[in-house]
Amino acid sequence: MRRLLLATALLAAGPALADQRYEATLAGHAMLAAATFTAPPEGAPPGFATSGRFTGAGNVRNEQVGSVAGDTGPTYGSRRTGLMLPFRGQPVQGFSGIKPVTGEPGAYWVLTDNGFGNRRNSPDALLMVHKVRPDFRTGQVAVERTIFLSDPNRVIPFHITTDPSPTRFLTGADFDPESIQPMADGSFWIGEEFGPFLIHVDAQGRVLRVVETMLDGQPLRSPDNPAFSVPATPTQGVPFRVRRSGGYEGMAATPDGSRLFALLEQPIFAPNSDQPEGAFLRILEFDTARAAWTGRTLRYRLEAGATAIGDFNMIDDRRALVIERDNGEGDPGLACAQGTQSSAERPCFPAPARFKRIYLVDLGAPDAEGYVRKIGHIDLMAIRDPDNIARQRGDRPAGAADDRFTFPFFTIEDVAMVDADTIIVANDNNLPFSAGRHLTRADDNEFILLRVPELLRAR
Repeated sequence: MRRLLLATALLAAGPALADQRYEATLAGHAMLAAATFTAPPEGAPPGFATSGRFTGAGNVRNEQVGSVAGDTGPTYGSRRTGLMLPFRGQPVQGFSGIKPVTGEPGAYWVLTDNGFGNRRNSPDALLMVHKVRPDFRTGQVAVERTIFLSDPNRVIPFHITTDPSPTRFLTGADFDPESIQPMADGSFWIGEEFGPFLIHVDAQGRVLRVVETMLDGQPLRSPDNPAFSVPATPTQGVPFRVRRSGGYEGMAATPDGSRLFALLEQPIFAPNSDQPEGAFLRILEFDTARAAWTGRTLRYRLEAGATAIGDFNMIDDRRALVIERDNGEGDPGLACAQGTQSSAERPCFPAPARFKRIYLVDLGAPDAEGYVRKIGHIDLMAIRDPDNIARQRGDRPAGAADDRFTFPFFTIEDVAMVDADTIIVANDNNLPFSAGRHLTRADDNEFILLRVPELLRAR
């Protein structure tokens, strides 16, 4: 009967309507400082009291805490961010997935990213899930609980950094977690990028299963999949189709938790090619009861100017929010002039943020080619702030309007519906390598509430 009703709804949906822009109004702004750290858990092997020891040139170990300045890297002008590596403690930063905590209004599950950006530089970064509570009256964010991911029952079938230890806590050299969905039984499904894999963990963060991605009956892998090794000859490649850092950046769940929709961050390569299969992303459907892929896939069309998605969450049984973004960071009004470079004396943004949007899409009415329908979007670079709610606006050009607020971060990786009028959005601050709010200061973890009633009611 349910399938019949769904089919009727699809027929009644009619032709796809043109994507429409809606206004977003700032309703709250809270921040967790970039330099927020936590101690490793009891039972962790030695070595995790410090982190970021392998982030330097060649990933050579550096044991001297605070001896190396963090910067944005050459693509973004090598601007100093004001933080010094290695760190004492484990960074809380880098939220790459968000979901409201059931039964606890105002609390959210957030997923810490893999550590410092890749497998090679993150073996001393522990993987965590946090329960946080932004207080939009004070602008503060409380971290109420931290769950460290681990594999004490030796479920993971390949070697991990802490393999010999009894606790087997997971690190950023093992997985790159990017999306999270809590289940009714207290467990979590996590989408990650290195495999890409789906990881099922219990309420204490212990791994229950690791699921390899399958597409058309074949494994779908990235170059960081542990099944691969460097070939013995330079002319021999490895058969991957998922781009590096192109795995499950977003993963939505149906309201009843029976299905997951895992969304790849970037277009995959065509078979036996180094070219993308198209300007679209794959959405793969997963059955949580069977812990298996259903074989059904959908397509998500990227807009011109976007390079990737940042997050993906359902708001009802067929509509979802998706972040689309470019790779820029910083206010376009402070872009480096043509032919000039950022310097300590005259810092500027070499690749400023231009395309940062949140789309509302309909998964219930794909077209004949499997593309989901885009209903409308909001522009995160043009948020209305008539009540002057923003707690910091960062570095902007002289004369910038105070009734407009921007979210000019490289990676914006968190979006979820709060209520019928409001959504919450947060950034992944890539500690200590991103500086999009300020020219020479590491980005904080910012949470914003946006009033978007027209967007949420659109169909």
